[in-house]
Amino acid sequence: MYAVLDIETTGGKFNEEGITEIAIHKFDGHQVVDKFISLVNPEKDIQPFVVKLTGINNKMLRTAPKFHEVAKRIVEITKDTVIIAHNAQFDYRILRTEFRRLGYNFERKTLCTVELSQKLLPDAESYSLGKLVRSLGIAVSDRHRANGDALATLKLFKLLLNKDLDKSIIKTVMRAETLGELSTRQLDIVDSLPSETGVYYMHNKDGEIIYIGKSTNIKKRVNQHFTKSGKTAKKLQKETKKVSFEKTGNELVALLKEHAELKRNKPKYNQRLKPKLFSHGLYQTANEDGYLQLYTAALNSKGSTGLVTTFTSTIAAKNLLYKISKESDLCDKLNGLSVAKTNCSKYDEGGCKGACIQQETASDYNQRATKALSSYSLASKNRILTDTGRETGEYSAILIKDGQFKGMGYYDLNHQVNNIHILESIITPVKSDPNTNHIIETYLRKRRVKKIIEL
Repeated sequence: MYAVLDIETTGGKFNEEGITEIAIHKFDGHQVVDKFISLVNPEKDIQPFVVKLTGINNKMLRTAPKFHEVAKRIVEITKDTVIIAHNAQFDYRILRTEFRRLGYNFERKTLCTVELSQKLLPDAESYSLGKLVRSLGIAVSDRHRANGDALATLKLFKLLLNKDLDKSIIKTVMRAETLGELSTRQLDIVDSLPSETGVYYMHNKDGEIIYIGKSTNIKKRVNQHFTKSGKTAKKLQKETKKVSFEKTGNELVALLKEHAELKRNKPKYNQRLKPKLFSHGLYQTANEDGYLQLYTAALNSKGSTGLVTTFTSTIAAKNLLYKISKESDLCDKLNGLSVAKTNCSKYDEGGCKGACIQQETASDYNQRATKALSSYSLASKNRILTDTGRETGEYSAILIKDGQFKGMGYYDLNHQVNNIHILESIITPVKSDPNTNHIIETYLRKRRVKKIIEL
């Protein structure tokens, strides 16, 4: 649990500043579950340059509660949380100073989004909150006011969590916690999980990830792990002390995230990833008359060139070939689906335009065949696949450049996805391999995404 906060102060000498405004958003890693926003009467004057910067003046604070009146609420909302702030050292020092004046020792773990950004966004031109969120296309209002800056920090932290492929943030927080044995542990774990699409991580007592999975219903899938009787299941039941998760909003992002993180983390109870998830392909070639011919074959078959897309079996490859041939009135004889000596039977039925007997020109036929294949292959494509996000008003974006998967992220404003510079800033880069294209192409053959934007 996190407490994302921002504090505005009077300014002045070190350790003599007073709080003028505070905003805290209690964040469970997925959504805000509580918040506290308040002006605070610091019982001292605000420095003129601070008035000009924040717009908060002495008159506004005369009727505001004093710190001792809001202290209990701050303690309650930050209990059992890690404080997240941009330049956390400053905000945490100010809070501890105010509590010390009341005779109370306020202690919380902290994480700084400046330091996290320097690690996870190494190419940023500036790490000041305003310039950083602007470069990422994050909408901000009320800059230099506590709630405006806290909300900007929250959006930035969400993006950093998404970019943290090594899960170093979660691991750091978990190692700092005293976990111990929990009574009715598995039931508590399952109850805390959502019945939504995403990736889940099973951790041992040291916070290390021992298993990664994806599901369209995380709660149901983890419950299955805890009720199975297999050898691996029993080890997971014994060693799992916590399950964290990331909602993805849709299954394609979950599939890609699971694949990338299995490669990166190599959890000990996941099966070792195969170098290739596929074994067969759909290929294209041109015959002596210049007509495109499609055929299926096992990968690396002798003479197999012109790979279009990949499959896990010859049956799946054949099924797509039949589908393409039927949908686009392609010739069964050219595609090896008919052994007719003259024209194919589809020509007599009106389902073939006569390429088998050269009644249709190679140019016209090839144009139609190429267009049909384009729908099923990422080759040479530059596009963005958009789909539902993790919450209302948010969308996912999967970036394809030169036919290769480059990464994924989330956006909530159209200009973020339409501006390629901003899009590449908010995208979490993921190293492409033959399997990632296979995952995307297989998914698109079976399901639709919300929108495909051609670049």
